[in-house]
Amino acid sequence: MHHDLTPPITEAQARELKVGDTATLDGALYGIRDLSLIHMFDKGRRTRFDMKGHAVLHTAPNVRKVPGSNENPAGYASICVGTTTSARMERFTRPLMTREGVRLVIGKGGMGPATLAAFKELGGAYLAVIGGAAALETTWIEAIDDVDLDDLNPESLWKFRVKGFGPLLVAMDSHGGSVYDQVNKQAVDRRASALAAIGVKP
Repeated sequence: MHHDLTPPITEAQARELKVGDTATLDGALYGIRDLSLIHMFDKGRRTRFDMKGHAVLHTAPNVRKVPGSNENPAGYASICVGTTTSARMERFTRPLMTREGVRLVIGKGGMGPATLAAFKELGGAYLAVIGGAAALETTWIEAIDDVDLDDLNPESLWKFRVKGFGPLLVAMDSHGGSVYDQVNKQAVDRRASALAAIGVKP
């Protein structure tokens, strides 16, 4: 099933997303990464952005400083907005959801059991971007509308305006489903079968 989403979304909308579905986003999307998360949750900094019901993208974009304009409201033009690996930001999923109201996390490589538990309890989902698709991903971004915590650039907190961002795969959902768990189980089972076929005991 495909979902066209225009955040902010509700908990009920987030819970409609199931592993294997696809989703496309229009409107606001917030770019975040390790350093901005560390400053927000370990160093006590607060953002002026209202991210309740929104999606965050794990990224530290390559941008160019330009004069502010209607086309570039924040004074930045995007050059390449790629997605970074999500796993190292595992401990921040729950606080992003409880304190900031975030519903969706977008990244690559998946996340772990703590994130899955947060999605199940609070109502959220992980949307996966294919690694190496940064050039395509950049075309889905219409503008950088705003930026906060910009002393951390490029790991600032970015507010992107997106159109047709996707389709993205729903890879973790609020029902305990995880593509990554499924793939891992398949790999373990195939390894066991291959070892058995050549007479090797696990």
